Amino acid sequence: MIHSKIRIAFFDTKPYDRFFFEEANSEARFGFDLQFYETRLTAASARIAEGAKVVCAFVNDNLDAEAIRILHDAGVELIAMRCAGYNNVNLAEAYGKLRVVRVPEYSPHAVAEYTLGLLLTLNRNLHRAYCRVRENNFSINGFLGFDLYGKTIGIVGTGKIGRTFAELLQGFGMKLLAYDLYPNAELTERLHLEYVPLERLFRESDIISLHCPLTPENRYMINKETIAMMKPGVFLLNTSRGALIDTPALIKGLKKKQIGAAGLDVYEEETEYFFEDRSDAAIDDDVLARLMTFPNVLITSHQAFFTREAERNIARITLDNILDYFYHRPLANEICRECDGSRSCPGKANGSACRHAKA
Repeated sequence: MIHSKIRIAFFDTKPYDRFFFEEANSEARFGFDLQFYETRLTAASARIAEGAKVVCAFVNDNLDAEAIRILHDAGVELIAMRCAGYNNVNLAEAYGKLRVVRVPEYSPHAVAEYTLGLLLTLNRNLHRAYCRVRENNFSINGFLGFDLYGKTIGIVGTGKIGRTFAELLQGFGMKLLAYDLYPNAELTERLHLEYVPLERLFRESDIISLHCPLTPENRYMINKETIAMMKPGVFLLNTSRGALIDTPALIKGLKKKQIGAAGLDVYEEETEYFFEDRSDAAIDDDVLARLMTFPNVLITSHQAFFTREAERNIARITLDNILDYFYHRPLANEICRECDGSRSCPGKANGSACRHAKA
């Protein structure tokens, strides 16, 4: 089988990555030579991929210009991101050297349901109640929440995940505001959702949930100035990318009680901590350590995507992306420099390859 001669180097892998990719690779149409490495992909580790035609990377790998040059010199042809995000890939350097594909949607339900779980847990203090009761403390002092019914929630980004989150909220009797660079008129009627300018969303929302990719334009969209616009006591949820939030500004907002609570599944400097067991060492990141002292902050380790269904979809779609490349088929999930993976790029709507893509 020709596929068995195509080596794929997987970086930053855990046992569950290996399980689901080997399961998918056992399908007759695949049969690739899979090589798994625990190390993250950086310029220092890129030479490990020599002999591989494809590298498969994840959210905390660093595909900067130097790493991409090394991969190209080593004979790698394709970067297959096994995630939706790609802000850790230097697309300008990859252009003309390596093709880049991703998994734009693996299970919007997984992330949307998790976001709702964060909201309910934070509001009703379920995480704190669990710990208190395990110590035989049955007091409910300090656990006062609020009804979601009648509250206003602002959803930033109405792609597949944001849209699914809005669908889940239909039974709560909430007012839904949304912001997106490309508003979806169909959602306005079907989900009783109102698209508004971002500033209005910040000013009127009791809860704000981020569901947008990280771009140079929206880095630190939650900052000192935008936090000052928000209602006192606003709840902030982020299951997208950590750098959407200026964390020191968030800490100041929490201290001043402008931010009532924060549910964070991502953190800007998560690379050294998330997905790793650091239980035997102190946290050297002073900002993260300070954030973890707040009882009204719930931090989890980038696990919103982590369901059986999502993992199986990630493995299958990633391998299909690779198969399409070697069969010279259109790469519907390719990211290129010109459109930067934008949903508005011509061709994306009908699932075909980006017209800007070049070998």
